[in-house]
Amino acid sequence: MSVPVRYALAAATRGWHVFPLVPGGKTPPRGFTSWESRATTDPATIHAWWAHQPYNVGIACGPSRLVVLDLDTPKTGKEGLRPPPHWDLPGVNDGADVLAVLCERAGEPLPFETFTVRTRRDGTHLYFTAPAGLRLANTEGHKGTGLGWLIDTRANGGYVVGPGSHVELPDGTGTYQVLHDGPAAPLPPWLSKRLEASPPTPAQPVRLVLPLDRRGAFLRAAIAGELDRLAAAPLGERNRTLFLAATALGQLVAGGALSESEVTKLLGQQGEAIGLRPSETRLTIASGLRNGARRPRSVAA
Repeated sequence: MSVPVRYALAAATRGWHVFPLVPGGKTPPRGFTSWESRATTDPATIHAWWAHQPYNVGIACGPSRLVVLDLDTPKTGKEGLRPPPHWDLPGVNDGADVLAVLCERAGEPLPFETFTVRTRRDGTHLYFTAPAGLRLANTEGHKGTGLGWLIDTRANGGYVVGPGSHVELPDGTGTYQVLHDGPAAPLPPWLSKRLEASPPTPAQPVRLVLPLDRRGAFLRAAIAGELDRLAAAPLGERNRTLFLAATALGQLVAGGALSESEVTKLLGQQGEAIGLRPSETRLTIASGLRNGARRPRSVAA
C-alpha cells in the first residue's frame, strides 16, 4: 500500500472527505471535476482511485466540517518578504507570528492543541472542527480578508493538501507531515467571530448560452471542469492553472465551438475572483488562448 493511500484512508477514518491530487502537485487530476461533491470517506472508492497512481491527498473542508488555518511563510514575488505596514511589527515574520499577535490582542491562548500538519515550505496547517450552524467560507490573508497577513483559511468550498502528500513546485518542494496527531479541536469562538465578520464577496459568474444537445453538454462539462480546477487552485499555482484553462478552452475557441470574447470574460472574472491581478489575468488568458489555437478542437453536434 502506497504512503498517500494510507494517509487518505487515515483521514477518512476521522470522517474527513478525501479526493486525489496530481502526484507532485496540489490540484485535482485533469478531468476530475466537482471534487467537493465527489470527495469521500469510502475505503473502496479510495482504494480504487489510488490504485491508478500514487496521487497526493486532497481533503475537502466543507463536507469534512473542517476549518483549516494555513499559517504560511513569505514567498518572494508574491506577498513579499516583508509584511504590509499594519503588520510590520517587531518579531512578525510569517503567519504563525501574525496569529500570535492576534491571540495576544484578544487575550486568548495560542490554539495549537489540535491536529497540526507542517507544509512543504515550513508553514503550518491547524485543523479545527467547524462551528455548528455557521457556514464559513475561504479567506485570503494577502487580499485583506480573514485573519491577517500570511494566514489563509479553508472551509466551505475549499480544500487543503493532506499529510503524506509530496509536492514538487518551483516555489518549494517538500512533504506534508503530521506534527500533532490529536483530534481536531473546535474552532475557538473568537476566531469564528473574526472569520464570520470578514467573508469574501464572490463574483457572479458569466453565463454562456449553449445548445441543449450533446454538443452543449460536452461544452458545459469542459467549461465547468476548468472553472472547478481554477477555483480550487492554491496560491503558487493559480497563474499556471489559469494558463492551462485558457489553453484547453482556447482549443475549442480555435475550433469554432466557443466564443473568444465570452471565454476571456469567463476566465477573467474567475481569475480575479481567486486573487489574480487584472493585468496578470488578461496577459495569462491571452497567452493561453494563443497556445490553445495551435491545436484547434472541434465538437460534433
